[in-house]
Amino acid sequence: MAPMALPLTVGFDLDMTLIDSRPGIRAAYRALSAETGVRIDADLAVTRLGPPLEQELAHWFPADRIRGAADRYREIYPAYAIGPTPAMPGAREAIQAVRAAGGRAVVVTAKHEPNAKLHLAHLGIEPDAVIGWLWAEAKAEALREHGARVYVGDHVGDVRGARAAGALAVCVPTGPCGADELRAAGADVVLADLTAFSAWWDDYRADFA
Repeated sequence: MAPMALPLTVGFDLDMTLIDSRPGIRAAYRALSAETGVRIDADLAVTRLGPPLEQELAHWFPADRIRGAADRYREIYPAYAIGPTPAMPGAREAIQAVRAAGGRAVVVTAKHEPNAKLHLAHLGIEPDAVIGWLWAEAKAEALREHGARVYVGDHVGDVRGARAAGALAVCVPTGPCGADELRAAGADVVLADLTAFSAWWDDYRADFA
């Protein structure tokens, strides 16, 4: 097989791939509910993370209030969501493994980009680039721009984004989608979680040595 052009770029999703955003998002939804007087079942909402915020808010707010609610959620998000949100097991090591091999690690997420950057800075995770506001097939825009050959995510939307970009879809069933669902959606590789990424990465790179 022909040698791979370097640097090899790997894209990563954020929520439920690199970070366990459920505690922080739950707190932010509860704060938004208290402020607006609109009931939001935060425990239910955090079981379906992945799609853009507006899709979740549509379950709770009338159409003419969704945009304002989304704007306000993003404003209060840093105060409620950054501190309680931990890194997923293996997240730091996965980013480090890519960069230690001379590759580039980029985060491509549907999350509001400034808040995504706050999470990563708070946790000391340092990718080469962070691109927000992209969901499912739209993620392919950033993946192609950065030349990503691999995209790592937890949702069937991430599989769709990887395939649209012509990238290898590597998935972890640590979010709302189980391993069988991810495989059925077309995932090329399903790892138990990111703690398995470094060993997989070593094998993957060896194929191009």
